Amino acid sequence: VQLQASGGGLVQPGGSLRLSCAASGTIFRIHAMGWYRQAPGKQRELVAAITIRASVNYADSVKGRFTISRDNAKNTVYLQMDSLKPEDKAVYYCNANLITSYYGNYNQYWGQGTKVTVSS
Repeated sequence: VQLQASGGGLVQPGGSLRLSCAASGTIFRIHAMGWYRQAPGKQRELVAAITIRASVNYADSVKGRFTISRDNAKNTVYLQMDSLKPEDKAVYYCNANLITSYYGNYNQYWGQGTKVTVSS
């Protein structure tokens, strides 16, 4: 299983970016997909997550600014980031909680990370 993230870059404060993450390989079912971020010198933190039934969860710091969505048919999760702030600067990692077979156990998989820089 591989998670391929894309969409990071440099944006000015107040700007927008859209991250995408596609899961590929032998996948039976993805329960939840999400985005985490890690700023320099800080621990990795949850940004947003969405379940297969579209239940969502956001970090307080991004509520009202970020929107997570997912395309189950494409095994892809998106993160629309609006009104970006300098404190949003971090490496963003996508995550999937999935099983690879009917009788398998759910495991966590991580993408390679995509860097987001918010600066004027």
